Amino acid sequence: MLIREAKTIDYPQLRQIYLESRRQSFHWLNPEELNLQDFDQDTQEEQIFLVEENNKILGFISLYVPDRFIHLLFVHPEAAGQGAGDLLLKQAIKVLGTPVTLKCVSENHKALSFYQKRGWKAVVEEGEPGAEYWVLIYE
Repeated sequence: MLIREAKTIDYPQLRQIYLESRRQSFHWLNPEELNLQDFDQDTQEEQIFLVEENNKILGFISLYVPDRFIHLLFVHPEAAGQGAGDLLLKQAIKVLGTPVTLKCVSENHKALSFYQKRGWKAVVEEGEPGAEYWVLIYE
């Protein structure tokens, strides 16, 4: 697997991964309200890295560098469990240094477990009822 910075030419695949992953995993959202353009809107002013294998993008991570913040980490559902998420997290820590923070929707138990198994600590739960999320930190 190769990690590199995303280029504009990669965006069609990244948009598709973002859309498909959220439609499959984010059961608390209305899938009809999700669209391909969400990726462009949600990653503005962020540095994006992707992981690929055999010229196929498996996942991506978007970083808001000024705050040492991981905004998005998504792996295509078909590539889940193959190590792409681990590689992307390691790249983020390499680029941002520590401490690094991220937010994870409280209902996304699979993602919370993924981060906690890798040494991330849940610091505080925030958000409105029905839209709670955990702030996690890696030091």
